[in-house]
Amino acid sequence: MDCIKTHWDEEDQKGIHSCPQCRKTFIPRPVLEKNILLAELVEELKKTGLQAAPADHCYAGPEDVACDVCTGRKLKAIKSCLVCLVSYCEKHLQHHYESSTFKKHKLVEASTKLQLLVCSRHDEVMKVFCRTDQQSICYLCLMDEHKGHETVSAAAERAEKQKELEVSRQQIQQRIQDGEKDVKLLQQEVEAINGSADKAVEDSEKIFTELIRLIQKRSSDVKQQIRSQQETEVSRVKELQEKLEQEITELKRKDGELEQLSHTEDQSQFLHNYPSLSALSESTHSSSINIRPLRYFEDVTAAVLETRDKLQDILTEKWTNISLAATEVDVLLSEPEPEPKSRDEFLKYSTEITLDPNTAHPCLSLSVGNRKVKAMNQQQSYSSHPDRFTHWNQVLSRESLTGRCYWEVEWRGKFVYVAVAYKNISRSGNSDKCVFGQNNKSWSLCCDNNISIFLYNKVQTPVSGPPSSRIGVYLDHRAGILSFYSVSETMTLLHTVQTTFTQPLYAGLWLGLKTTAEFIK
Repeated sequence: MDCIKTHWDEEDQKGIHSCPQCRKTFIPRPVLEKNILLAELVEELKKTGLQAAPADHCYAGPEDVACDVCTGRKLKAIKSCLVCLVSYCEKHLQHHYESSTFKKHKLVEASTKLQLLVCSRHDEVMKVFCRTDQQSICYLCLMDEHKGHETVSAAAERAEKQKELEVSRQQIQQRIQDGEKDVKLLQQEVEAINGSADKAVEDSEKIFTELIRLIQKRSSDVKQQIRSQQETEVSRVKELQEKLEQEITELKRKDGELEQLSHTEDQSQFLHNYPSLSALSESTHSSSINIRPLRYFEDVTAAVLETRDKLQDILTEKWTNISLAATEVDVLLSEPEPEPKSRDEFLKYSTEITLDPNTAHPCLSLSVGNRKVKAMNQQQSYSSHPDRFTHWNQVLSRESLTGRCYWEVEWRGKFVYVAVAYKNISRSGNSDKCVFGQNNKSWSLCCDNNISIFLYNKVQTPVSGPPSSRIGVYLDHRAGILSFYSVSETMTLLHTVQTTFTQPLYAGLWLGLKTTAEFIK
């Protein structure tokens, strides 16, 4: 009341008074009176006090353990008694603390699984553990089906298991620490990879920018040289052209004088003037001028084209190396995949192989979607191509091979070389540089109907194992593994190579005359 009066005293000068609670205005200022009914209620409450009701969070929810003693809406239980097999709220638990009768009762955290602690057969608390059957039992079970078993008290077994638990926790914590260290190492590896990649991108951009700048400068130099030569040649031709035009003018004048002389009737005058007019000066230019239309600077264009082709070859080869190097980034703790054992496991890495007609020797005939090849007596109508083998009956696949690959070759005839090779193996001529297995750019298994031989860089290795009309080839490019198998009812390993492949590989075949081979789909 004093507060409201003070508030209205300040509003007296305005002549309008507002209620601080509901903001209603009054003219004139109202007279305040005490609410007798409300005042008496307040006084009564002061005397009797308020009975605090349990807060909502004290009541048991669907996921809480409810007090077994409460009636109506149950409160949360805070303890469960293993002797009474009852859960109590704070209020109903008091008699366990206050009465000596309950002092020996075992109290635990409130649980809804008290019945699991009671033997379903004897309705007794299970305080014994049977190590023979690895289960909790009651005392009466000792006299019954667990008689003669190795038993201990539940407390003793708990103590034993507690020790094992601590050991397990220590092992887990150690593994957690090791795992966290590994995670930290992996994070450092990620940062190192990102940093290295960023630097590589930055350096590559600088290098390519320099290369582009160099090419642009060479382009400008060539253009300037062409224009300079153009100016020189045009100037020379124009100078010759001017001399010719002057000579033509002089000849026309001379022709006019001779024509005039031819019309002179006086013989004496004609004979007198003829010697001086008939004499002709020698021509100052060649009798024939060699004109080469549109062929003045072809050599420059040809040289630039040759430079472009060489640059493309270099960039293609180096780009292959760059791509291959980029795939070799290893991450710490990466688990390698196990090597295949059965044919079904090999077939998981099955790779579709087709032959490239541009690489086939002219005596090789391709069919069945370029998966089958036969060596013929006569040459096929292939167009000229720089990738074609010119002397040996060899052919390469269209697909490049990286990662894990597996394929099978079925053959019949005189002999076949099942091979893999780098793309830059030589193609032209009959030197060893072109032959599968006779250089350091190809690996080959030679098969005929009697024996098999593995070849690499002119070194021959005899292969044990049965000759087979079907050869399986397994390649793990990254691991540097190349294996050849004889495929029949089972797979028999013929030869394995462990090396380092520096470029993508291509599947290859070298066929004897009238031999047929096919990549099995």
